[in-house]
Amino acid sequence: MMSHRARGARAVVIAIAAGSLALTGCSKNEGGKSGKDSKKDQKEAAVQSKAVTYVDAAGSTGPAKEVPGAKPGGTITVYQEAGLSHLDPGQIYVSDAGQVANLLFRRLTQFQEDDKGNVSVAGDLATDSGKSSDGGKTWTFTLKDGVKDENGNAITSSDVRHSVERLYAKFIFDGPTYLQSWLSGSDYRKALPGGGFDGKHLPASVLDTPDDKTVVFHFDQPRPDLPQTLAMAGYAVVPAKGDTKEKYEKKPVATGPYKIAQNKAGKLLKLVKNTNWDPKTDSVRHQYVDGFTIQFGVTESTQTKRLIADKGENKNAIQLTNGVEATQIQDVINNPEASKRTVKGYQPYVMQLTFNLDRVKDLKVRQAVTYAVNSKSLIAGEGGAYGGDVAPNYFAPTLPGYEPAYDPYGRLKTPQGNIAKAKEILKSVPAAEKKLVFAYANSEAGQKRKVAIEDALTKVGFDIVAKEVDAASYYEQIGKLKNPYDIYISGWGQDWPSPGTVVTPIYDGSQVFDGSSNYSHVKDPKVDALTKKALTQEPAEAAKTWKEAQHYLLENVIPAAPLWYTKQFQISGSNVGGARYGSVSSLIDINRLFLKS
Repeated sequence: MMSHRARGARAVVIAIAAGSLALTGCSKNEGGKSGKDSKKDQKEAAVQSKAVTYVDAAGSTGPAKEVPGAKPGGTITVYQEAGLSHLDPGQIYVSDAGQVANLLFRRLTQFQEDDKGNVSVAGDLATDSGKSSDGGKTWTFTLKDGVKDENGNAITSSDVRHSVERLYAKFIFDGPTYLQSWLSGSDYRKALPGGGFDGKHLPASVLDTPDDKTVVFHFDQPRPDLPQTLAMAGYAVVPAKGDTKEKYEKKPVATGPYKIAQNKAGKLLKLVKNTNWDPKTDSVRHQYVDGFTIQFGVTESTQTKRLIADKGENKNAIQLTNGVEATQIQDVINNPEASKRTVKGYQPYVMQLTFNLDRVKDLKVRQAVTYAVNSKSLIAGEGGAYGGDVAPNYFAPTLPGYEPAYDPYGRLKTPQGNIAKAKEILKSVPAAEKKLVFAYANSEAGQKRKVAIEDALTKVGFDIVAKEVDAASYYEQIGKLKNPYDIYISGWGQDWPSPGTVVTPIYDGSQVFDGSSNYSHVKDPKVDALTKKALTQEPAEAAKTWKEAQHYLLENVIPAAPLWYTKQFQISGSNVGGARYGSVSSLIDINRLFLKS
């Protein structure tokens, strides 16, 4: 799952990386056909939110199931507004690079989707999704035969060890940290400051490679989600022979069906077939087209215009992580030929108005704000029903444990805000506590959100002092513990389909520090206890614990007011085949594309 806050959710906030629809308003999308589509999306989300299953060796054996009608040959043109955040797998934690990583890099496990959107975890480099023992504290993976990198070198357990240990090095700073923290604690870098490059390694009691084919992880507590964790792009293999440390970003070594032929940072990335990739070892990916040419610097508006027109090379084009530009949504949905070339669905992000609990200490204030916020107005600025839906709680429709009817503040019945209820709560609140400093990004989307938040909260009696924050450093600013703001909009998406990747990073008390994603600074003993309990449980049992944690947070603590669930809406050229919405990426499923002619 390619989420995270920094550019996954940030792209939703400032529309630069992950293809937000939040550029300009399009309120006419509400109601009518859009409303019907929202109900259909919610029904489809029931599939997206199913618990992930783990696949055995038979289901992990390639080749991948053929895509109906697929043909070989040709090059797909890919449009993207901003350049990729990273190409070093250890640094990848964002959906733009994550999409490309699916074509370039393999990891021990990989997410696998069927035609109905059901998601499982299969072995990728490994023969299966892993075998646990010692009550889930030990996980063993056996590597497949015949897996090579683009240079023809066999991938061995030493390459996997190297890929894990290099994550401890200081030059790796922007990728996921789950595995490292689980193995060596929150100060994991101290356990291996040289990142393995100095000849020192993690002890066998932590990471063992007894032979070329076996990798064993040892944890101090059960880690039932490990197969999903290892399927993240950030844990893809980096062959030891080709590792150039900081320079690896420029020319990483491919293990997937494609390799890099040309890389002009921020301008062009050309991928061609990796002839050392063996489809018999891969149950997820295909190699139908000869390559992909990714063009950067193409605005979302231009992308949409080109793909609606569907002329020349645009017939062979797709959007990487951008979507249909908000003001052109109606142009697409009212054009039958263009509309049939779209994919859409929920993204994993929940946008919310977060309270700085160090400053907003009165529960009544938080209750009043939660009743007052106007989700309808905010969603209008995102492109209407094609850009988002009202969020009644903290769990997105893509998350196992999602409860569409769980709505303690009546957000679904009063998406424009419950003004009367908010005013009633505020009656006993001192005037000084009604003054709230609101931080907003100085982007086009941020300006729209500022207007909507100011309008809603002023109506019920709050005195809003709006403070503009540089969009590029927005999350950095609200991530400071001593920030001077009371409220700010933030978004978060799961890192894989588990509530643990939502509750833990943004509500766990141990995550309160500068740069953390716990933007509300919530420290609650009950939440922490439930989190600790759920992390050691199997998914089915854990789901009950995560549900209890969410209910307690939203009803008793209120660290944030839920606003809206984000959606993706993408269009591709008429000659592109195999296009479907990916439940894992929340984008077009790039693993199965081909050209029809």
